[in-house]
Amino acid sequence: MEQLAAQIEQYKTEISAATASNKEELEAFRIKYLGTKGLVKTIMGEMKNVAPDKKKEAGQLLNEFKIFTEQKFESLSSNAGTGSFTPGQTIDTSLPGYPLPLGARHPISIIQNKIISIFHKLGFAVAEGPEIEDDWHNFSALNLPENHPARDMQDTFYISQNPAWLLRTHTSSVQIREMEKGKLPLRIICPGRVYRNETISARAHCFFNQVEGLYIAENVSFADLKQTLYFFVKEMFGNDVKVRFRPSYFPFTEPSAEMDISCLICGGTGCSVCKKTGWVEILGCGMVHPNVLDNCGIDSNKYTGFAFGMGIERITMLSYQIKDLRLFSENDIRFLNQFTTAL
Repeated sequence: MEQLAAQIEQYKTEISAATASNKEELEAFRIKYLGTKGLVKTIMGEMKNVAPDKKKEAGQLLNEFKIFTEQKFESLSSNAGTGSFTPGQTIDTSLPGYPLPLGARHPISIIQNKIISIFHKLGFAVAEGPEIEDDWHNFSALNLPENHPARDMQDTFYISQNPAWLLRTHTSSVQIREMEKGKLPLRIICPGRVYRNETISARAHCFFNQVEGLYIAENVSFADLKQTLYFFVKEMFGNDVKVRFRPSYFPFTEPSAEMDISCLICGGTGCSVCKKTGWVEILGCGMVHPNVLDNCGIDSNKYTGFAFGMGIERITMLSYQIKDLRLFSENDIRFLNQFTTAL
């Protein structure tokens, strides 16, 4: 043990005095002291000759010597102008850095931001809420009491530990939370991810993104709703797109309608996306049902409002003429690279 300690002190003196003014001298230092057959590895082998009761002390001494040598090497690396590098490598710090590939927003994010921008022009603010919801905000407050048959319209994912909680099936739950605050008039859009237990196909998925809108004030009419959506379609798709409204049913609006636009993929001649009709449904809408207003503590005799909701994937498919919804969630870099300039 005494001999080992004396050897280490001698080597430390030698290492402390070492210099390296260029890469060649630095590499020679590394090979001599830190290489596979270097001095550090050699002296580590002396551990087998140390008495058993001294092995712990010897191990600490050898480890400190190894750290001392490595720190000296790092110091010489900096002084030699090569920077810190892995033994055996050389780095030329005069070379330019490696270029990083240009990233891009996901097509869903691009279209969502555009939708938000369009409604922002009309004074709509963005509201967000939790993706895990309770039954009241997702169903009951929206005029869907327990055992209501309209609940079957949305096949829901419930939380197994507590079936009173679920993955929201629409962002209408955010509208309820905002209405409960009682700050009127209210003009919001609610973007976010929603979940439904549907078979995954080119036209459907078990999770997707929605943007829902809500406007509540005095004397709001269906004409206000139509003009708002006309403005959205013209801003989103251009002035040449045709629009039509069809009567529909939603428990939380009355009257209710669905809005179609002429298919942008086939130009109205008929394709698989529009099911050969030349029309594509892009959103549902209607006047907020008085029961919904009353459930949120809003006087339905004084206030009226309209609501609408659309799937962002559907709008994105039409905007970029994409025929398979599954592409949005498969993370295929070949698909995503097509949007690198659409920032």
